Amino acid sequence: MSRLRVHHASVAAIVISILLLQGCTPTESVQQWVNREKAKKGAPLAPLPVIKTFEAYIYKDQDLRDPFGPSLQEQEQANAQGPHPDQNRPREPLESFPLDGLKMSGTLGIGKTMEGLVRDPDGVVHRVRVGNYLGQNYGHVKAIEEDHIDLVELVPNGAGGWMERQATIALGESKP
Repeated sequence: MSRLRVHHASVAAIVISILLLQGCTPTESVQQWVNREKAKKGAPLAPLPVIKTFEAYIYKDQDLRDPFGPSLQEQEQANAQGPHPDQNRPREPLESFPLDGLKMSGTLGIGKTMEGLVRDPDGVVHRVRVGNYLGQNYGHVKAIEEDHIDLVELVPNGAGGWMERQATIALGESKP
């Protein structure tokens, strides 16, 4: 008897499922309503605002200065004071490479006669002494220690002059 009840319950569940699924299919009136709603025109959009164009002012008169830049006096003072790169000396081989492309490989000697070994990006090792120049910003070697090389670079200050910047090349892993 219990098998019969289980069978009747299964059949009843299947019949109810079929009836529920049939209720989900759209009827003709629903389909017509959807088509009418799709055919309606939407509300009109507001027009885009007009974008105002501004004319750029170009300073043509040499007597007027740029209000956002330094004055002529400030530029002349910055150029007259402060450090300047020595343009008359011959450039050294390591000045053609950026400072971050140079790697310290080691040192030779002791005390004041110590020389640094610097590897360029091409893999060539150069001897460097205090007073040599390296890097593209007029880097002047000030001291050589066992684990680093101290130098001072000259970089533009943004006002037409130059300023000094301390830099160091540390002894590290270098590629052969």
